[in-house]
Amino acid sequence: MAKEMLTDQNEYLEVGIHIGTKVKTPGMKRFIYKVREDGLYLLDLPIIDKRLVIAAKMLARYDPKEIVVTASRIYSIAAAAKFAEITNIKLIKGRVMPGIFTNPNREDFIEPELILVSDNRNEKQAVKEANKTNIPVMALCDTDNWLKFVDFIIPCNNKGRRSLSLIYYILAREFLKEKGLIKSNDEFNYKISDFEAKVEMKAK
Repeated sequence: MAKEMLTDQNEYLEVGIHIGTKVKTPGMKRFIYKVREDGLYLLDLPIIDKRLVIAAKMLARYDPKEIVVTASRIYSIAAAAKFAEITNIKLIKGRVMPGIFTNPNREDFIEPELILVSDNRNEKQAVKEANKTNIPVMALCDTDNWLKFVDFIIPCNNKGRRSLSLIYYILAREFLKEKGLIKSNDEFNYKISDFEAKVEMKAK
């Protein structure tokens, strides 16, 4: 009997969690299911789901105060901010300042035990600093991400608004379940839309 996924497979497909780019890095090859006719690489859904399960378990091993999540784009900032609010994990949004993990003389210096990165291309400073201080890095990685200094990969569409919202929704829910703070999905009183960036409609 096949193991039940964290969410309905159709929901994964609807938000495009599996839709990659037209670029494939060597490290991401093993997570790719196939290439579409338009040249876009598609990530393997069961692998994405399995990696989200493992990621939640890994995150739950730490005290929330020992984890930092980074986000640098509008869609990831909104999703990661809600995730941070629910889990009490520290969020660094926008540019990661040099020395934040390596220079104790900085006022904003912190020493996390684990870093969750929304896109290691945009947040490469966080990854570099983590590597210098031997902090494990978990990262959301699309087909075009290079994997240097990444310790645990969550293969996914890390650029799409709806994809990022679902990813952080699932991670927040599963984190609380692993921590024993909620017992079931029904006790998670949030919607996926709570994690979405609010896009302002322009007046016609």
